[in-house]
Amino acid sequence: MTWIFSLFSGPSGFSANSRAEDVTDGIDGTGLTAIVTGASSGIGMETASVLALRGVNVIMAVRDVEAGQKVKTKICAKIPNAKLDVMKLDLSSQASVRQFAADYISKNLPLNILILNAGIMSPPFTLSQDNIELQFATNHIGHFLLTNLLLDTMKRTSTKSQKEGRIVVVSSELHKMSYPEGIRFDKINDEKSYNAFNAYGQSKLANALHAKELARRLEKERVNVTVNSLHPGVIKTNLLRHQGAIASFFSRLALSFLKNVAQGAATSCYVAMHPQVKGVSGEYFADSNLSKAGKYVDDPEMAKKLWDFSMNLTRPK
Repeated sequence: MTWIFSLFSGPSGFSANSRAEDVTDGIDGTGLTAIVTGASSGIGMETASVLALRGVNVIMAVRDVEAGQKVKTKICAKIPNAKLDVMKLDLSSQASVRQFAADYISKNLPLNILILNAGIMSPPFTLSQDNIELQFATNHIGHFLLTNLLLDTMKRTSTKSQKEGRIVVVSSELHKMSYPEGIRFDKINDEKSYNAFNAYGQSKLANALHAKELARRLEKERVNVTVNSLHPGVIKTNLLRHQGAIASFFSRLALSFLKNVAQGAATSCYVAMHPQVKGVSGEYFADSNLSKAGKYVDDPEMAKKLWDFSMNLTRPK
């Protein structure tokens, strides 16, 4: 019954019912530039739309550029003054990530906000182009590499603008449902013991650990860039549409307690823009409030090991 309590406003003044527009109401993002990965659908699209509504120049980093252009047109029809650009990014390919970063840097664009939102969930065992299990490659490694390649740009922007840079990592409560040992460093590509659900949890745990370790490193450097991870909520989908009559009844009942896309994007927008989050780093959010992450997220040894492991996987061959 914990969902009942999430409907009440927390210390931030917001709750699970709050929408992205609600948590950014009155905030002026004019002059800020943000990258949102996975901005062509779902909460990524809503996040990009609401940031654009608040005056932010939004770079939509998407795998399918044609789909991204259609979404841009749709947003601009609703928000005529929206500043949006579409750039190709396939997070499952390190070559694509490197090309995106090189193209971005060549444009000499600033970067105030980086929202690592894109992801895939529970596919059959598949290896990426770089021979890494696809969920780990897409959800974590691609975002890890992208962040490292753009970090100097963020640092320069924060210094030049005297405004705090913010990196927002979209994790999930399912990071608590990873494999029992947390990150299976020696079995990332083990097809025989692969469990699609646990592997998704592992990739989301990696997201939260990445945020934790990067926040620690940036604080040590005394850089004006913060990093936080979050749970967006469980979003309404039609995944159960082919189930039987009884299952359909209960799934419709359950859906009444789930978030819509506007609510699902709220925490990303809150962490990216709200003044209440200024100076906050290395934390985990849910329902636009501070929340408690799983036990492994507070394990500095696992966070450090994951960092070194990820650096090795992204080292140019």
